[in-house]
Amino acid sequence: MAESYSKAQPKMDAQLPPWWLVLLEGLAALIIGIYLIISPVATTILLVQILGIYWLIVGILTLVHLISDRTDMIWKLISGILGVVVGIIILAYPYMSAAIVPATFIILIGVLAICYGFISLFWALKTGWAAAIMGILSIIFGLLLLGSPYIGVVMLIYFLAGLGIVGGIATMYFAFKLRTA
Repeated sequence: MAESYSKAQPKMDAQLPPWWLVLLEGLAALIIGIYLIISPVATTILLVQILGIYWLIVGILTLVHLISDRTDMIWKLISGILGVVVGIIILAYPYMSAAIVPATFIILIGVLAICYGFISLFWALKTGWAAAIMGILSIIFGLLLLGSPYIGVVMLIYFLAGLGIVGGIATMYFAFKLRTA
């Protein structure tokens, strides 16, 4: 009886990537994390340039895709043109972009933290004081980031370095676990 039940159930095999690909991903994250600690400015410039190349290619491909698919044409056109323009600007001004792109990211995080804080304060009217404390802390965090975004950029770079190192080591460990499995 148990045998017929097991045959009726489909076998769920997870489609995992090859172990060596996971190992390469972990190695890349580890190397980027180490370089962010050793040479944060040069590594940030390089990573922002890679981001610029990515935006440029995606912008071009979005515009080319408009030839075959005209659905959401306005959004694809705006997205494609914006990707091409931002990609060109980042590649033309790498040093300025290495400061502006992370600072813009930090400012965006600050604004989102303040918005989340106010939402939590309103939510606290229903749920209680814990949401109010989180809302106040989130607002303070957002104001700190908006007050000094470049300090936030420095902290972001070192946070990403730590994340790259720890995440890279963990990913490489997982790769070796995949290999033996």
